[in-house]
Amino acid sequence: MELSIEQARAFYPGDDPVHGFDHVMRVYRIAERLGREEGADLEIIHTAALLHDSRGADPRGEANEREVHHLLSAEFAETVLTEMGWQPERIEAVQHCIRSHRYRAQDEPPQTIEAMCLFDADKLDVLGAIGAARTTAFSAQADLPFYREPSQRFLESGEHEPDELHSAYHEFLFKLQFVHERLLTRAGRAIAQQRNAFLRQYFEQLQAECRGER
Repeated sequence: MELSIEQARAFYPGDDPVHGFDHVMRVYRIAERLGREEGADLEIIHTAALLHDSRGADPRGEANEREVHHLLSAEFAETVLTEMGWQPERIEAVQHCIRSHRYRAQDEPPQTIEAMCLFDADKLDVLGAIGAARTTAFSAQADLPFYREPSQRFLESGEHEPDELHSAYHEFLFKLQFVHERLLTRAGRAIAQQRNAFLRQYFEQLQAECRGER
């Protein structure tokens, strides 16, 4: 029995523009697309996508929970799927996808094609037009600006000056411009190429407008 979209919707806040259910459904659709192209098990992909941010991912929550939201979500997935009567080996397949989807977590890299598809789909959602919108929304949630001129120290090392705010543009320089290099599937890399080019152009235009150059 596959977890339904309507069942999963109840696990997410209705007002989170960054890790809410809109994000989940975009990841669901892209992961399915990648899974079809890569010959993956779509039931595993669908279920992992629907549960991958189900616990602790809300940026407005506790920082310690956000850091381990992939682990909390995997534990929650076990509870949900056990109650639905899933076999242990398929539950573990879903859990591996969820545990290995986080960009900054290196303790359990994706090993299965399903996990690779979820990882890539989640990363594709920080690229392109959606990536620009989500990064700006995250900055607003955190009471941070969408643009500040980065210090020379940040440009050289990624470290902030004591009074330097981490704007959406900082996040592009620190993380987003490198995300496409981490993708694992052929299909995901093909999509990332165009999305990354758009995102780079967007932030270049943003900087130029903020400087009064365009």
